[in-house]
Amino acid sequence: MANELQQAKRPVSAALAGPYGHPFHPILVTVPIGAWVASVVFDIASRFVAGPGFLTQGSLWLIAIGVLGALAAAMVGFLDLFAIPTGTPAFRTGLTHMGLNLTVTVGYVANFLWRRAADTPDGPVGMGPLLLSVVCLALLTAAGYLGGKLAYHYGVRVADEATQADGFRR
Repeated sequence: MANELQQAKRPVSAALAGPYGHPFHPILVTVPIGAWVASVVFDIASRFVAGPGFLTQGSLWLIAIGVLGALAAAMVGFLDLFAIPTGTPAFRTGLTHMGLNLTVTVGYVANFLWRRAADTPDGPVGMGPLLLSVVCLALLTAAGYLGGKLAYHYGVRVADEATQADGFRR
């Protein structure tokens, strides 16, 4: 078991996934999370202001930025998943985390295409795309919870306690 835990802490490729104890995946996920949360804020605001076109267009492009960021985060996250021994609770949690995030990303791609097809750049965001964004954010929250469980509960890609203790020595 100790060997499997150490395996889950080491990167498959430090150059691609980040060095030991400092993975790139948590850094990269801030892009889609921030973009998609901001897009929902823009969506809601577009329904309450005069001349909402700038918010509608801003939300559309925030969704696109989020999708691109999610693809980058997914590639690195996939490498992290490879480090987790199969058949373990951590691996199953990782698969669920990945599945939810892929579902969210597909949802946002569909949302982007829906908005482009609607061709209403000067009006508020439609209720359908707004609701799809809210559902996607709810799923993203669940995926984020599982990502936190991988790092903080199972210690995936987190430095071992001896390494962590270096930060608390005087």
